[in-house]
Amino acid sequence: MPQARIYRPAKTAMQSGRAKTRRWVLDYEVTTPRTPDPLMGWTSAADTLNQISLKFETLEEAVAYATKRGLDYIVAEPHQAKFKPKSYADNFRYDRPR
Repeated sequence: MPQARIYRPAKTAMQSGRAKTRRWVLDYEVTTPRTPDPLMGWTSAADTLNQISLKFETLEEAVAYATKRGLDYIVAEPHQAKFKPKSYADNFRYDRPR
């Protein structure tokens, strides 16, 4: 029985937006080791489930898919971002920490 992981992807460090963090992703865990191809040197695996990444709008849809297919799954809850309000004027405060 393949093991699956359901999670929401983290925001990319290259952009400030959160465009690809809204959906839930179901990925299969790696079951076979990756080995380099002797001819080309590309990394490959014998299991093709490693290549599948399914996207769902809600967590309930992803869990329903996994239970319908009889998959063992783990749900990784996303970390909540802590918002600290900042003011531009705080950069010029006399008593600011240095």
